[in-house]
Amino acid sequence: MTDTATVSHSFQADVSELLHLMVHSVYSETDIFLRELISNASDACDKLRYEAIAKPELIGEGEAPQIRVIPSKAASTLTIADSGIGMDRQELIDHLGTIARSGTKAFVQRLSEAKDGSGLIGQFGVGFYSAFMVADRIVVISRRAGGDEVWTWTSSGGAGFEVAPASEEDAKRVTRGTEIVLHLKDDAKKYLETYEIERIVTAYSDNIQFPIMLVPEEGEPRQINSASALWQRSKSELTPEDYTKAYKSIAHAFDEPAMTLHYRAEGRYSYAVLLFAPSTKPFDLFEPARKGKVKLYVRRVFITDDADLLPAYLRFVRGVIDSEDLPLNISREMLQNNPQLAQIRKAVTTRVISELEQLAEKDAANFDKIWDSFGAVIKEGLYEDFERRDKLLALARFTTTSGEKRSLKQYVEGLKENQTEIYFLVGDSIERLKSNPRLEAAKARGVEVLLLTDPVDAFWTSARLEFDGKPLKSLSQGDINFDPIPLSEEQKAEDEAKPAADEADTIALIKASLGDHVTDVKVSTRLTTSASCLVAGSHGPDRELERILSQQARGARSKPILEINLRHPLVVAIAKAAADKAKVDDLSFLLLEQAQILDGELPEDPAAFAARLNRLVLQGVAAA
Repeated sequence: MTDTATVSHSFQADVSELLHLMVHSVYSETDIFLRELISNASDACDKLRYEAIAKPELIGEGEAPQIRVIPSKAASTLTIADSGIGMDRQELIDHLGTIARSGTKAFVQRLSEAKDGSGLIGQFGVGFYSAFMVADRIVVISRRAGGDEVWTWTSSGGAGFEVAPASEEDAKRVTRGTEIVLHLKDDAKKYLETYEIERIVTAYSDNIQFPIMLVPEEGEPRQINSASALWQRSKSELTPEDYTKAYKSIAHAFDEPAMTLHYRAEGRYSYAVLLFAPSTKPFDLFEPARKGKVKLYVRRVFITDDADLLPAYLRFVRGVIDSEDLPLNISREMLQNNPQLAQIRKAVTTRVISELEQLAEKDAANFDKIWDSFGAVIKEGLYEDFERRDKLLALARFTTTSGEKRSLKQYVEGLKENQTEIYFLVGDSIERLKSNPRLEAAKARGVEVLLLTDPVDAFWTSARLEFDGKPLKSLSQGDINFDPIPLSEEQKAEDEAKPAADEADTIALIKASLGDHVTDVKVSTRLTTSASCLVAGSHGPDRELERILSQQARGARSKPILEINLRHPLVVAIAKAAADKAKVDDLSFLLLEQAQILDGELPEDPAAFAARLNRLVLQGVAAA
């Protein structure tokens, strides 16, 4: 390879699949291609300003960073040019030939399934490729700031692209930054109309921090965006529409913000805050990195979007924090240990939670949107943020045996006579939890139970929390005593009418049969109609947490405790069959195995379970 050769490259496999979808699919909102390209151009200008802090010569006497949109009806091209940082040859290959972002496969899958995938673009770092929705050929000409070489990247959206030195004419024109020339498809010629370009810029890119200049074929170039740092303006100057536009521009979003937080902090440190909570869930919410999306600016100069300005459990929040006091040349390494940034992070986190509290009280509909989309993420804070745990517990909303979106305040207000604990049950689905035998004694007394189905629930509930002086107690762990809570008269009469097996003799028989398959056998106060259930001990993890950890190969599960209902006919039958050891063994293992099945598990030995069940069925048939 020489520096003057035209070299062909193949796209990364993910890019090829993505481009195929872009070129061959129909979208109702193709406008977003322009938003994405302008956003990329803005990022390039931001990077130039940041690098110029240490190397002022990168800008020198040249033009200030700006973005130009140049339609040409004669050539059927639309050009988006910026005077930002630019790219060298290798950067063109790396940035435009691969998608260096986790989640791409998930994006492609979602895009192929969606009837209208335009709302997905911008969430997976693939904005540049959206241009292939409107262009059948794209030419990118770029010069890295401070560099002498100018390179051209060309693709028709097929299997690959070419990179070659720019022509003398192009090199003379592009003194710094990048030009993207779109050769528009016949059905995309409307994007050559100046009114269409202005409409899109006004809707999506008005708050871009650099001038966006429209360069028409006739007439003078003119700026078509406000280019103002909206977060630096007074709230009294702004309308809800202004905030919505800013949210869509900053967050690359199409939904409406469910919450907007805009304020200026004055005092020891001065900074402006403009944050939004989306109303819909982005597809990268549960990426392993759990990174936030709040951008850090210093005196309106973009620094990074990787400063962890909010804790991981608030990573759904989008927006900007603009500091007046941080040094402009602060490095990303210094950000990790900067005490000033730590203070900003603490104060803003507290303010966000306070704003969520107010929203829950004054605008339940929008709070419900946030909780439905991000409740599982917020609950991570119950496990991680000891300082704000009480506030987060008060914010949390739960599905319970009494209804949906119930708060713990509502739960405590409905406590039954002599009830001193808040009961919960963790599982993988509401339907399975509602039929769980561990709920029976609570139901019989009208006691409300939290039904928790998010994977994080198994972790935060292990922290031994309390609310309003009432400890949270798992129905699948430790000893539960419902005796102080009165039964209804009907239930009491029904229970007394059932014969009960002798406690000591029955437990001894079952223990002898099951041996070390269980840790212990106990009489249950949780059960009223079912024969048995499995619980964990008072110390150590809950049954559901043990199941999750064992699936992740983090250790073997401990042996459970088998709880039995002495009034159930199956348990009574074990007591009556004391002299027939084989029958006692079969019935005792049936108690254990049906409890495992009700927990969503397989019996330890499915073949032995099937044989045992067949024997018992045949005995019943013969007796009949």
